[in-house]
Amino acid sequence: MKYAVIVAGGVGTRMKSNIPKQFLLLNGKPILYHTIKAFQTTISGIKIILVLPKEYMEQLDYLNSLSENIADIVVVSGGETRFQSVKNGLNAIQTDGIVFIHDGVRPFITQKLLENCLQTALEKGNAIPCVLIKDSLRKINSSNNEYANREEFRAIQTPQTFQIDSIKKAFEQPYQASFTDEASVLENLGEEINLIHGIDENIKITTPFDLKMAEIIISQSSII
Repeated sequence: MKYAVIVAGGVGTRMKSNIPKQFLLLNGKPILYHTIKAFQTTISGIKIILVLPKEYMEQLDYLNSLSENIADIVVVSGGETRFQSVKNGLNAIQTDGIVFIHDGVRPFITQKLLENCLQTALEKGNAIPCVLIKDSLRKINSSNNEYANREEFRAIQTPQTFQIDSIKKAFEQPYQASFTDEASVLENLGEEINLIHGIDENIKITTPFDLKMAEIIISQSSII
């Protein structure tokens, strides 16, 4: 079986909006709609586990706008941290297979990226998309700052993709502050992390500027 745990449990304080960012409109439909559609149109038979804020669990009008096939979506409540939200989503899966864990506000995933994630996870156990760092970097310490070689770093994206048994085992660990994404949780068990090429368009929409960028991307491309 193939699943997508789509994490949309945030309230969007950086967006400065009364509506959580995942429900803001992009090209006339909620951002979440585009994210869910990308999975459903690319991965045949995929089951969606949608992690929402507790106060939005009963917003059926929103949910009905997200997919033409709402029956294939299971909605679970988010937690206080991303770690807990993802764990809640994983707990809704009772079979083996592959799971994509994805930010609900990254709507510009492509068929090629999803297929690459899937194939790599099947072959190697996990697939973590990343992109090159384009800006110069400096390392900050308590009293100074110094040059950092950007070639030694990558910016990590989602969907982070895993064989279900391994990532569920990883999430049995107690939470640590270093668990900033799912790869870091799995890595803590000593598992090798497999990086693959992400795409620059796969932006995370968290600020008003990001939303404006998303409007430009969707108006000038055929990604969605």
